[in-house]
Amino acid sequence: MEETEVPARSQHDMAGQIQAMMEGMRGGKKEGDTINTRHILFVVSGAFAHLDKIVGRRLKESSIGFAAGTQDEVEGGRILEHARTPDFIKFGFEPEFIGRLPVRVVCHPLSVDDLEQILKTSEGSIIRQYKQSFAAYGIDTKFKDNGLRRIAELAIDEETGARGLMTVCEKVFRDLKFELPSSRVKEFAVDDALVDDPQAALQTLLDNAPEQEAAEVNDTLKQFADAFSEQHGLVISFTADARRRLASLAGESSLSVYDFCKAHFRDLHFGLKLISGNTGTTEFELDESFAKDPDSALSERVVASYKSKKS
Repeated sequence: MEETEVPARSQHDMAGQIQAMMEGMRGGKKEGDTINTRHILFVVSGAFAHLDKIVGRRLKESSIGFAAGTQDEVEGGRILEHARTPDFIKFGFEPEFIGRLPVRVVCHPLSVDDLEQILKTSEGSIIRQYKQSFAAYGIDTKFKDNGLRRIAELAIDEETGARGLMTVCEKVFRDLKFELPSSRVKEFAVDDALVDDPQAALQTLLDNAPEQEAAEVNDTLKQFADAFSEQHGLVISFTADARRRLASLAGESSLSVYDFCKAHFRDLHFGLKLISGNTGTTEFELDESFAKDPDSALSERVVASYKSKKS
């Protein structure tokens, strides 16, 4: 882009207008700040989808007689090398803008092998980002070669270069990111089957999730009870039968015991506070009836507390 002086602020910028007004009130009109573009390199890049069709139509229309072979020579990945300013204008660029970009370089499309190498070796690879994201929840993710290859093959169909890798990965891992952190799954492998059908793979992972050990269940329930006490000011504990039943129900739901309890006892504090107000009790032991049907068990306790209050 040629050397020129450009305003540091847009004329439509509200902050710039306010600044100019304040300077005018101080007296005199001050020249606005400008930036010289002499030592600035402007790089405009993009996929420019369908620009090749515009160039191809022009070449086809202009190829007659002995020049008819030109179209065959430029078909494929080299057709963009023949792009001219009118082609960019038809593509949508303003003439005043494209005229200030004199140097144009064509990058050839990435192949499946290129995209696979980007996944494996590039700095800040999206694969590493997903591994770190799952690792934050204690889930080990292993990417197999056939899985990476399949991601690269699907990304080619997006026709947006390396950006297609992000699109494909988001489709593949979207539900896994939301479902696995609250499950008992601690590791999984990304292969071509998972990439092709992530929903089926997710369901298989949840169905085959390992059961929590009894000691781990007890620790988890204690953590839940401590968090409940800190949040609501009421002390709860679970009988042995209740702990076993909660572990079983959590296993059937494919949730961790902690997340199952959060959903299972989401309204527990309302009833316990009523009981506490009627009886003055702040410590409660929850038996198996609370694990089976917390609403019914809590309702019975609330009714009993009102009866004891009247008596």
